Amino acid sequence: MLGGRERRQERREERRGGGNIHYRMRQRLISIGDDYWIEDDRGGRSYKVDGKALRMRKTMILEDADGHERAKIQERMLRIKDSMEIEDGDGHRMAMVKKALVSPLRDRWVVHVENGPDWDIQGNIVDHEYTISEGRSTVATVSKKWFRVADTYGVEMEPDRDPVLVLAATVAVDSMAHPDR
Repeated sequence: MLGGRERRQERREERRGGGNIHYRMRQRLISIGDDYWIEDDRGGRSYKVDGKALRMRKTMILEDADGHERAKIQERMLRIKDSMEIEDGDGHRMAMVKKALVSPLRDRWVVHVENGPDWDIQGNIVDHEYTISEGRSTVATVSKKWFRVADTYGVEMEPDRDPVLVLAATVAVDSMAHPDR
C-alpha cells in the first residue's frame, strides 16, 4: 500500500505521461542580463540561461549544469517579422524560430530546424499554454497548469527529442512574446 506522498507522485506521473521528460522554467526571469536555471522534475539544475547584457541584439546562452555552452539564442536584426536564431556550442545553426505573420485565432510560430523537419508552435504563447509539434506528432507541451507558483511553467517533451533544441526554442519564443522583459 502506498503512502500519501508516493500516491501523489504516481498520479502526477500518470497525468504527465510516465516516459516523458519534464523541465521547470520561471517566466519572469527571462530578460537580458538575468541568469536563471531550468530545473528537471526532481528540482535538479539541468540548464542555465545566461542573458547577455550590453549587446546590440538580444542574446541568451543555454549552458548545461557544468557550465558548457550548449546553445546560443540570438535575435536576428533587420527582419520583417520577429525571429531568433539558435546555434549550437560550435556556432552552427540548429534552428530559426519565427513568428507567423498571420495568426487568426491563436498565436503561431515556426521553428525551421536545420537538418530536420520544421516544428509548428500553436496555442496561447503569452500564457504559456502551447504545443510544439512536428507534423501530427507532439514534440513538447508547455503549460503553467502543472505548477501552483505563479511565474513558473513546465515543458514536457517526448524522450527521443533533443532537450537543448526544445528548451532553446521555448526560451526564444518566450523572449519574443514578452519583449519588455
